[in-house]
Amino acid sequence: MELFTTSDGWQFLFRWMHFLAGITWIGMLYYFNFVQTPFFATELGGQARSQVVRGLLPKALWWFRWGAMFTIISGWAIIALRHVQGVEFTDPYMTRILTGGLIGTIMWANVWFVIWPIQQKVIASAEAVAGGGEANSEAAALAPKAANASRTNTLLSIPMLFFMGSASFLATFNNGTNDSTYWIVAGLVILAVEWNGISAPGKSTQKLLASVSGTIHGGLILTVILYLVGVLLNS
Repeated sequence: MELFTTSDGWQFLFRWMHFLAGITWIGMLYYFNFVQTPFFATELGGQARSQVVRGLLPKALWWFRWGAMFTIISGWAIIALRHVQGVEFTDPYMTRILTGGLIGTIMWANVWFVIWPIQQKVIASAEAVAGGGEANSEAAALAPKAANASRTNTLLSIPMLFFMGSASFLATFNNGTNDSTYWIVAGLVILAVEWNGISAPGKSTQKLLASVSGTIHGGLILTVILYLVGVLLNS
């Protein structure tokens, strides 16, 4: 019964939940960006788009958004419990885990407040057309914004997972405290990437988001930049 009666037990339970929900969330994110979107760009995918949007997408988005929700809840529960156990916010572990947590929280917000509301309109428009009605022009206009937000989440997931892993397994990185200089620089870099992704589509700075390979390369570049910020400003 130590699993339910000790703080270490609850720490494990929250971490288990975090793994399960995170795999569900990021797995669906990668499916959308690495499989479904490229498929829609093919001739066969274009023909099947309406059926996929109406039949498969609603269920996939359910697992996607609730995976994101439970990932965030369990993640912040882990951080809160670690603090209760005596890990101060100035501890190097917190520097790394909170950087990943900040990125993950931005990704969660993209899911619930950008991607999901737009996809609801896209699904409703597809249903209307299938029923003999008119397509929703607003849905068509907003779809590129949802796509960019989803690609941005894919890009951000790469440094997010790096920082989550580094919290426990890369003790030589970010040995300093959570000072304001680190958070100002790292925060501005992360927010700049986020703003670029959710602003009006079509900007030259969004070229990386136009392809899977560009998105992955962008995520790797951002990981290196944030790593160097951590090494140089928080050592």
